[in-house]
Amino acid sequence: MKNRITKLLSIKYPIIQAGMIWCSDWNLASAVSNAGGLGIIGSGSMYPDVLKENIINCKNATNQPFAVNIPLLYPNVEEHIKSIIDLKVPIVFTSAGNPNTWTKELKSKNIKVIHVVSSVKFALKAQSSGVDAVVAEGFEAGGHNGREETTSLCLIPDIAKEINIPLIAAGGIVDGRSMLAAMILGADAVQMGTRFVASKESSAHKNFKNIVLKAKDGDTKLTLKEITPVRMMKNKFYQEISDFYENNPTKEQLLKKLGRARAKLGMFEGDLDEGELEIGQASSQINEYFKCCDIVNQIMDEFISLKSKISFDDKFNF
Repeated sequence: MKNRITKLLSIKYPIIQAGMIWCSDWNLASAVSNAGGLGIIGSGSMYPDVLKENIINCKNATNQPFAVNIPLLYPNVEEHIKSIIDLKVPIVFTSAGNPNTWTKELKSKNIKVIHVVSSVKFALKAQSSGVDAVVAEGFEAGGHNGREETTSLCLIPDIAKEINIPLIAAGGIVDGRSMLAAMILGADAVQMGTRFVASKESSAHKNFKNIVLKAKDGDTKLTLKEITPVRMMKNKFYQEISDFYENNPTKEQLLKKLGRARAKLGMFEGDLDEGELEIGQASSQINEYFKCCDIVNQIMDEFISLKSKISFDDKFNF
């Protein structure tokens, strides 16, 4: 399957695994890349030495392209950038910050740069900074999210008609059906986080994986917009935050209540009561977990089957 993204990234399928904190180490990234998609190491939860180890292990585990996701507001971003350049990582996904900061430097080293956005405004800003593609992440997505609360159904076509570079859709996409829908709306590829959390190679704790499989419609909520908007599963900690809002807390009070390492506690260490369980709305559609190769094959089989039943104009170009 050839289109702008598969050619740009030298991958077989236009399926990209999101770089999620505590869930996407080198095991997951290499497994997705070996399956024909693009695996991403999530560096936001890694110290510099841990990221280096993950990059080296990933290069040993796959001969296919992979990427590293870097939240640009990360405290050790300079060290992460140096490791990526020194170890010749081919692709970087940037998020949570100004793409102007590092895009030029990375591209000067022949590294492809893709930036995550949640609005047309930021998509145009990313394009003007020189990135190779953008990820349009809709309101349905798990983890840290945009403040605009624009759903993928609206965001994807809005951005597609305004930019000239390739577009990757994210948020609420878990299977071949939603992948096909995203591409009809104008995307060249899809990025999936929630779907790969519930995989055998994910570094998420088994307790977190199991509760994702049990998720129902309405079990997640976007909250903490005063700090950084985050979609999480409703649990004891979420209820405490919800109750806290009844007293109109200040930003400082919310930060104190949140504390440190809540995501690690829930997603990596498996504390389902006190941890922050970041996951997308589409978790309600996942009922069992598989190896990444099986997930990618299932998605592509469904995508191809459905696509063959629909008559497309040439403008879709895939």
